[in-house]
Amino acid sequence: MELPFRHILSLSGGKDSAALAIYMRDRVPEMEYVFHDTGKELPETYEYLGRLEALLGKPIHKSTVENGDFIGFDQLLKIYGGMLPSNHRRWCTRMMKLKPFERFIGKDNCYNYVGLRADEKREGYISHKPNIKPLYPFIEDGLVKADIERILEESGLGMPPYTNWGRTRSGCFFCFYQQKIEWVRLKEAHPDLFEEAKAYEKPGKNATTVFYWCGDEPLEELEKPERMAQIVRDHAAAQERARNKATNRSLLHILGGVDDYEERNGCLICQL
Repeated sequence: MELPFRHILSLSGGKDSAALAIYMRDRVPEMEYVFHDTGKELPETYEYLGRLEALLGKPIHKSTVENGDFIGFDQLLKIYGGMLPSNHRRWCTRMMKLKPFERFIGKDNCYNYVGLRADEKREGYISHKPNIKPLYPFIEDGLVKADIERILEESGLGMPPYTNWGRTRSGCFFCFYQQKIEWVRLKEAHPDLFEEAKAYEKPGKNATTVFYWCGDEPLEELEKPERMAQIVRDHAAAQERARNKATNRSLLHILGGVDDYEERNGCLICQL
């Protein structure tokens, strides 16, 4: 006998998954909501998810618990010998996002609702388990960035509050996919979290190499006033170049409100 399908929507703390939860709330009453908590999210993320939970009228399951124990970043970092994750060694995504997600589903059949928009050009399947079937309501219904922002505003939830100080994505406050301007903004908005991120940049217990969040640039160098000023100037210049190219934007960009310079790299399960 085939098992019935569960309906599960993963939340990252970002705008797209939050908007999708609101969009699907009355369409799929049996929807389950899950958040993969690393223990290193921004305080604004936790606050945003709390407000979303109240709006949905259902609890958001926290998945990063195994046998009653919280398995977050600090616990896993010890297992990996102090080796920080990077785009070449993304153990954080695999161990704190994907595996808890698959453990939450188990062997059940599942429709997994993914918040990819119709104006994005990237693949969105998060898990390759045969019992997990991805669905993309925004793509199917032709919804673009402007629609997502409208859904959030009309619901009263609004955009994630970390966007007010220049953060463009959800995920750990030390995510290696951050732009350098976001590191500057983090230091300005949350100097304590910047210091915590900086403290991780040290050799692992069996390592002779120091791992840095920003490639080969230590945060100790990035936070120097002259370097931060240069990053701010470089970012402003990049934005200006993007705006100057706006005359060649497609109709989709014009109608959909897509930011040409918005980076969409990163892990889908962390940042949608």
